[in-house]
Amino acid sequence: MPRENGILRGELKVTGGKLLKCQLTLKKDIIATLTITGDFFLYPEEKITDLETCLLGCHTHLKDIQSKITSFFQHVELVGATPQDFINLIMLTSKEKKK
Repeated sequence: MPRENGILRGELKVTGGKLLKCQLTLKKDIIATLTITGDFFLYPEEKITDLETCLLGCHTHLKDIQSKITSFFQHVELVGATPQDFINLIMLTSKEKKK
C-alpha cells in the first residue's frame, strides 16, 4: 500500500526506559488520523485527545510538527516524556514507509 494511504506505526523508547507509541495515517504527507499511547502522563489527562486533534491536518515537516507540539505543551503538564520525544515519535512514524 502506498505510504500516503497506509496505516503507519511507530515506537520510541525515551530516556528512563519509557515507551511511546504512535499510529497514524497520511494523505499526501498530511496527518489524517493519529493515536498516541505509551508510558507517560498528561495533566489534565484528557489533553491527549486535544494533542491528537491539534496535529490532524498538519504537514509532516519537522518545523510544522515542532511548532504545534511546542505550543501545545506550554499549557499542559507532562510526566515520563518530553515534548521533543513526541516530536521525534511523530517524525519517526511518518517516515516509516520511506525506507
